[in-house]
Amino acid sequence: MPPGYRGAMGDPYRWIAEVYDLAVEPFQRKIREVGMALYPPRPGMEVLDVGCGTGSHLARYREAGCVVHGLDLSPAMLAKAAARLGDDADLRLGDAAALPWPDGSFDLVVAQTVLHELDATSGKAAMAEMRRVVRDDGKVLVVDHRPDAPRGARAVANVVEFLAGIRHFRAYRAFLAAGGLPALVADAPFTPAREKVVARGAMSVVLLSPT
Repeated sequence: MPPGYRGAMGDPYRWIAEVYDLAVEPFQRKIREVGMALYPPRPGMEVLDVGCGTGSHLARYREAGCVVHGLDLSPAMLAKAAARLGDDADLRLGDAAALPWPDGSFDLVVAQTVLHELDATSGKAAMAEMRRVVRDDGKVLVVDHRPDAPRGARAVANVVEFLAGIRHFRAYRAFLAAGGLPALVADAPFTPAREKVVARGAMSVVLLSPT
């Protein structure tokens, strides 16, 4: 498995892929719309979704006329994305800490609820890789957990992350203990441009400008 993933051997998302669009996508959709409002897509924009899952996010960008690219570590998730998007989407199996695209390839790079699955070293590497592949006048949009969420919102997030599996839950808890998304962004080669707090304070949607 890729070095940043704290999971079991094989494809730990093979069973989640079958129910993801029904069980998780409604929640993700609400957050995604916030991100798309922060940085509206435009025709011809080159968009990379790191941790693209079943491709539902990329489908929205393609509807807006964007050229879409996706990366995921799960073959099962990528199979779902390929079935949804067809041959005109560039979908690759790989690791967020070693993106298989040249420097300055994209106008927008998105990572929604992906970074908390990585260990600290791989999280920093993923941020550096997103900076490498985004154009100097582009943007990076990240969505993930905050450590200072209200108790009720954090309780709900804890349950959701626990249901994803014990290894996943441990990675999530380590991510929060290290300061969550604010700490990772503060240590990354970007300048925050805009931010929206979502999920009742449990998560942030942050638009980043390369530095």
